[in-house]
Amino acid sequence: MESHYQKTKVVFIMGATGVGKSQLSVDIATRFPAEIINSDKMQVYKGLDIVTNKSSVSERRGVPHHLLGEFEPDTDFTAHDFCRHAGSAIERIVKSGQVPIIVGGSNSYIEALVEDPSFNFKSKYDCCFIWVDVSLPVLHYSVAKRVDDMVRAGLVEEVRKMYVPEADYTRGIRRSIGVPEMDKYFRAEKDMDRTSKEMLLKASIEEIKNNTCKLVNCQLGKIQRMRYELGWLLHRIDATPVFEKCGEKCGKKAKDAWEDLVIQPTLDILNDFFRENEIFVANDTMIIPTTMIQPMGQLQVSI
Repeated sequence: MESHYQKTKVVFIMGATGVGKSQLSVDIATRFPAEIINSDKMQVYKGLDIVTNKSSVSERRGVPHHLLGEFEPDTDFTAHDFCRHAGSAIERIVKSGQVPIIVGGSNSYIEALVEDPSFNFKSKYDCCFIWVDVSLPVLHYSVAKRVDDMVRAGLVEEVRKMYVPEADYTRGIRRSIGVPEMDKYFRAEKDMDRTSKEMLLKASIEEIKNNTCKLVNCQLGKIQRMRYELGWLLHRIDATPVFEKCGEKCGKKAKDAWEDLVIQPTLDILNDFFRENEIFVANDTMIIPTTMIQPMGQLQVSI
């Protein structure tokens, strides 16, 4: 019987912070039977939902998410821990007849999962890597704007609630960009006049923006390493035009561009990826026959 089955299919959605990975993963997971595994090393922790930019319950649109806000903030969740928990989640998802979609910007976690021989990932799974990319000048502008949105949403107060003098910013969720940058402000704010406080807060926010842009550059460097040094086949989706139309979640033109330039090309790539097992989209319906992953009957899920 085993000779009739192909390797289990696993989809990865990758890219720098702020390119819309989480949104795309949900867009795809609402179009065929799938569940999402978070691979962002800060989003695995409980708390700081604004700082870590976790998807809200409404943004998840009923799609099951794994490793999202599950671990205590002060614990050290390592790449090895991610591999163990992600592996277990993949097995549960596959047994339920769903496709695992792994999404997040922590490329060190993804590389460890795929490349570490102790996890034997490559021999078990057939992988499709979707890389959502946005040109650097456009993305730097967008992530800076997003920081401003996070501040308006309550970033400062969120961080203040967990502020501890002499905190260790090398452990747990306190490593998140947006937390250590506020330390100087919280230390000094009680002894400063209003103008000085505003200036210091502005400087802290600017530091968050700068560090976020540095993170973007680092993430892109790791993606290029995966592509050229490790030889991964990355399917690049250029979302730049979407962001040029005022951002990933702004206006009808941007939404239409997202559908045409991001969602549809991704579905086309997944059609090719699943074609070996005759999984395809036709007439707005995803068809998954009995040869997929395990005996599960034919499913038809409306898009």
